[in-house]
Amino acid sequence: MIGNQCECGSGKGYLACCGQYHQDMAVALTAEALMRSRYCAYVREYNEYLNKSWHSSTRPRDAITHNPQLIWRGLEVINIVGGGEQDSRGEVEFVAHYTISGRPESLHERSHFIREAGQWFYVRGDDLLPLVAAASDKIARNEPCPCGSGKKYKKCCGSN
Repeated sequence: MIGNQCECGSGKGYLACCGQYHQDMAVALTAEALMRSRYCAYVREYNEYLNKSWHSSTRPRDAITHNPQLIWRGLEVINIVGGGEQDSRGEVEFVAHYTISGRPESLHERSHFIREAGQWFYVRGDDLLPLVAAASDKIARNEPCPCGSGKKYKKCCGSN
């Protein structure tokens, strides 16, 4: 269920965080803010925003589709290079945790951004090796969840 807390992990309320970008009340001032808002748009399935924030030179022609078996579970920003308010390029390395068909997974990526006319755009992402690999396909209910939430598996990704 989508609540008032922003899914990007900032700790802010949705409207004070990514919601302002999704609703065209403001533009992301940094590459990190854009990346977080895109993650939140994936969680909320805001395809229009995802397309609008994707640079026209690399934007896919096909519509973005969502897998109903995929549930986003959390975002960790690992490293930021450039991407500040005065920069024209930036990179954000992150890990996005999710479950697909109930199985915990993660996406480790270095996203590349460019700023044109004061607005940041996603250009492309480089897939990186997982930071932590699960030792087994079977996860005990009381073990920490491999998604990195800090919760027990049974209270997080194993609750489905």
